[in-house]
Amino acid sequence: MRQLFYGEAIREAVRQEMRADERVYILGEDVAVYGGVYGISKGLFEEFGPKRVKNTPLSETAIIGEAIGASINGLRPVAEMQFSDFITTALSTLLDVAAPFYFRLGTNLPFVLRCPFGGGQRIGPYHSKCPEAWLFHTPGLKIVTPSTPYDAKGMLIAAIRDPDPVVYFEHKKLYYELKGEVPEESYEVPLGKAAVIREGRDISLISYGGMIHTALKAAGFLEKEGISLEVVDLRSLCPLDEETMIRSFKKTNKIIFLHEAWMRGGVGAELLSIICEKAFDHLAAAPVRIAAKDTPVPYSPLLEDDYLPSVDKIIDAARKLKRS
Repeated sequence: MRQLFYGEAIREAVRQEMRADERVYILGEDVAVYGGVYGISKGLFEEFGPKRVKNTPLSETAIIGEAIGASINGLRPVAEMQFSDFITTALSTLLDVAAPFYFRLGTNLPFVLRCPFGGGQRIGPYHSKCPEAWLFHTPGLKIVTPSTPYDAKGMLIAAIRDPDPVVYFEHKKLYYELKGEVPEESYEVPLGKAAVIREGRDISLISYGGMIHTALKAAGFLEKEGISLEVVDLRSLCPLDEETMIRSFKKTNKIIFLHEAWMRGGVGAELLSIICEKAFDHLAAAPVRIAAKDTPVPYSPLLEDDYLPSVDKIIDAARKLKRS
């Protein structure tokens, strides 16, 4: 099967959905002729023209506001935040208007908000955040976090076809560093279904997004020491596949939660709570959380490397957990 970069898979998903459904259009800052800050929409303006590939003002509130209005009127917008950090300037529109809209009025809002997130590119505190926990706390939004080119295409197609607002977090570092098999035809990866991407017997590691690849590297090293790590990719935070997570934990009885966002108040805290509430009797050792440090994201390469979760931190945590 042919291989595509993660970013190419995202572009192909948008192109195929725009060809299949004339209600689908894209909007965002510099997404037209320029092709978006990371080039994800390159070539789409030439194929679909200015009515379906629209530049917007430098206003995240306006972008989400247009997406809400267009979806109320029967369109299926795919909006892009240049960087997920700037979603904060539009949180009221997203959390107070979009999230509860169906529950207030019974009207679906079928739009996708693409949010490039994550660090490792040395671009500091305004372009590297992982803000998924702020949205994870709010009912009414679906949140997906693909980690592979295959999932990036299939989950974006599923998100565009979904009747609800979907926030689609795509890791910037994977755009042109990660290649994988991607079918040419259109397909969906269901939202809300986790995957065990590496079988193991000693410890379950639960993660999502770009951290999956850090986890897999650590699992390879640990295997040489006789420590078998099972890696579960959540793929989607809302809906959350609790069943797959708990099943893996009951198999190993030891668990690590890994994410790139800050630890305090992060998604890992909620996952830990679920395990304690629903599978406490299976705990053979205290659960472990590995996350970014609770500081702004540093510019300095040395400091950013220390700030982010790493292969070494996972290996160290797994060794201690195995001995406990």
